[in-house]
Amino acid sequence: MEGILFVMSGPSGAGKTTIVKGSLNELEDVEFSISYTTRPRRKGERNGKDYFFISEEEFKALTEKKEFLEWQAVHGHLYGTSKHYVRSKVSLGVNVLLDIDVKGAMNVKKQIKDAVFVFVAPPSFKELKERLVKRHTENQKELKKRIEDAKHELSQIAEFDYLIVNHDIQQSIKQLESIIIAEQIKVSRRGEFVGKYKFFKGVSKEASR
Repeated sequence: MEGILFVMSGPSGAGKTTIVKGSLNELEDVEFSISYTTRPRRKGERNGKDYFFISEEEFKALTEKKEFLEWQAVHGHLYGTSKHYVRSKVSLGVNVLLDIDVKGAMNVKKQIKDAVFVFVAPPSFKELKERLVKRHTENQKELKKRIEDAKHELSQIAEFDYLIVNHDIQQSIKQLESIIIAEQIKVSRRGEFVGKYKFFKGVSKEASR
């Protein structure tokens, strides 16, 4: 059985990265898809753990070789998802969890039809703005752009399969874990197992007469 690609998205400040990390600590059968980026490393981030931090020249060389499943320019920096990493893992039966922006998620949706898309939203737009201000990771110009981008991203919720409204981080982590577990045991994804019992269909009809 092939693995499942889970795509997490939502506006900056909604808490999706924290939710992803919390779920990965609890679930053993899911791997995080590490994206490539040209943005500077933030305090506490590790290369090869949070992102693959590369130069703009290196990134452009990878795009020319069509190495990315999707890539985006976000707030002046480039982000990309390795096509080889995702497809090789899924084909081996590994579940992959991807944390990307909304535009990137929509690009993935065009290519991988059976992926599962989860949107993380803040309890309110007001709270989202407060979270972004408290992070102190952007200057005023960058902060204003993130807030404007968030308006568009929130308008895309209907394009996703699941919605997590992040009132409480621990509750949100449990909700993501529930989504991952439920998707793995869907009948539509267990064809090889369901097939074992197809012959019972005729037997049950005969017995009911």
